[in-house]
Amino acid sequence: MSTTPTQQWARYKQFLCTCPSIGLSLDISRMNFPDDFFDKMKAPMQKAFTAMDALEAGAIANPDEKRMVGHYWLRDPDRTPNPQLRDEIKTTLASIKQFASDIHTGKIKSESGIPFTELLVIGIGGSALGPQFVRDALTTPHDRMRVHFFDNTDPDGMDRALSAIEDLPETLTVVISKSGGTKETRNGMLAAAAAYKAAGLDFGKHAVAVTGDGSELDKVAVSEGWLKRFPMWDWVGGRTSELSAVGLLPAALQGIDIDALLAGAKDTDFATRMYDTAKNPAALLALMWFYAGNGKGQKDMVVLPYKDRLLLFSRYLQQLVMESLGKEKDLAGNIVHQGIAVYGNKGSTDQHAYVQQLREGVNNFFATFIEVLSDTTPMSQSLGIAIPGQSAALLVEPDVTSGDYLHGFYQGTRTALHSNGRESITITANELTPRTIGTLIALFERAVGLYASLININAYHQPGVEAGKKAATAVITIQKKILAHLRTGKSGTAEEIAQAIGAPDDTETVHLTLRHLAANPTHKILATPADSPLATTYSST
Repeated sequence: MSTTPTQQWARYKQFLCTCPSIGLSLDISRMNFPDDFFDKMKAPMQKAFTAMDALEAGAIANPDEKRMVGHYWLRDPDRTPNPQLRDEIKTTLASIKQFASDIHTGKIKSESGIPFTELLVIGIGGSALGPQFVRDALTTPHDRMRVHFFDNTDPDGMDRALSAIEDLPETLTVVISKSGGTKETRNGMLAAAAAYKAAGLDFGKHAVAVTGDGSELDKVAVSEGWLKRFPMWDWVGGRTSELSAVGLLPAALQGIDIDALLAGAKDTDFATRMYDTAKNPAALLALMWFYAGNGKGQKDMVVLPYKDRLLLFSRYLQQLVMESLGKEKDLAGNIVHQGIAVYGNKGSTDQHAYVQQLREGVNNFFATFIEVLSDTTPMSQSLGIAIPGQSAALLVEPDVTSGDYLHGFYQGTRTALHSNGRESITITANELTPRTIGTLIALFERAVGLYASLININAYHQPGVEAGKKAATAVITIQKKILAHLRTGKSGTAEEIAQAIGAPDDTETVHLTLRHLAANPTHKILATPADSPLATTYSST
């Protein structure tokens, strides 16, 4: 849909949604939905609002696992369906604050009697992406603790994180796993424990668990006398857990104002409960996703934040959106293959990375720009300084700052896309503070829930993830059989070994596993090359 500048201005005024209570506005005027779109979607949208109300009231919103979905209660415990849950949330929040205070003041020290100054967080998926995003968005030179992450089972990645820790005796480790059985997190915990042991330290005297009551991790923490345990509830999914102990504990230890995070989310929940779609930014996001992808996810979402501190937001949204909406079946059991692919960079880096394709390549996306009006940093705001930082105040040309250029590139990129028929949404925040981060998290959580209702899928389970975990376990089982076979003194090609261990249908898995084992010294597997890589003979040394 081509529009003149005058028509576009009129459309902007018509469809701009301003939300002063949360310091945010949403512009959908550059999405080319037809004039009757809102009327057609009124009934499905009202149904989605009703479903969201039921979810917040404690309905079984995750029917596959017969669970309530309660991440909205984390920032407003008085909305829980029973007093016990309310008290658990409030008690946990108070415990997080007290523990962080005890660490910061030195009331709780390392076993060497010195204060903790660094933090290692071990988790994966929702147990890492949210904390990493918040850490990166709100870090300052005045953080109470430096934060590091093990967020994978890559041993090289763990070694890189350990090498960045300046003083292991002064390092507190938080291990996050709801079930306690997540292998990547378990492996990271074992690697950290080994590093502490090698340094002559007792891991338990430096460790904290965030986990389910009675989980495998919980039992380890109790038996080894860890410093503290915080709960994870089955009604909070990993990708919506940032405002539980999963994210609040690392943030509080870093020195971030977690009350402001929660307040931003709570106020956003309030602003996005209204049934008036035109004034509800989460509802508008959900409707634009529906329009852009024809209700079938036919276009990708490109997230372009014009703020360096929001670089990791696209990674955070990848899990929130794709794990929630990427489903094979709808609630009626029909095969639907739903989902919205998410990727992103940051402005204006994106202009030099892939805007060329966005403007002139395959038109298979819609962009979501995120603009922050204030160029001042969370550091200056948290210190109560009302003036820009050094770089924000610097004039790079007469009457032009670097921030002015960033704003110019945002407008330029958006205009360049629009002029070539590429659609976009713009979210504008007044400033970047802990409250803003809470607002953004809650805004997209609500949009995901509403969109899931529009397309009739369960946004709160992840059967595909579980399938991948089971497949990985099967590979490890085959590896153990291979090693047991080779350690009897026998050797052979992948095909011969697959036959010998009774896994002829898994010959490719055997081949790939042998190749990996031979490339690493731990298991002492020797590869004897042949004319063809597939004819390589493997043996135990």
